[in-house]
Amino acid sequence: MKTSNKLVRDKIPQIIETSGKSYNVKVLSEEEYETALKLKMQEELNEFLEAKDSNEQILELADLLEVVYSFALSQGTTVEELENIRKQKHDERGGFDKKLMLLTVQ
Repeated sequence: MKTSNKLVRDKIPQIIETSGKSYNVKVLSEEEYETALKLKMQEELNEFLEAKDSNEQILELADLLEVVYSFALSQGTTVEELENIRKQKHDERGGFDKKLMLLTVQ
């Protein structure tokens, strides 16, 4: 029996059952869910950083984005509100398109 003890996507139990295996799940409290999302975010970030090519990086980035959206929703913020905040910060401070590396400030 393999032990995971990690947050999984909603359809994973169905996928496991379809494969003929059995599983146990626990529905997390809000506090447990927030903690699990943070751990999942770190897991997905690590998988992105370890990705070998751009296709794999994009797939991992999509997974990371799914966790970011879920965390925002758990905090009472919609995906649209999060995007509006991102846009506002972009308008005020810019993006990363110019590829600038700050070396020193005097």
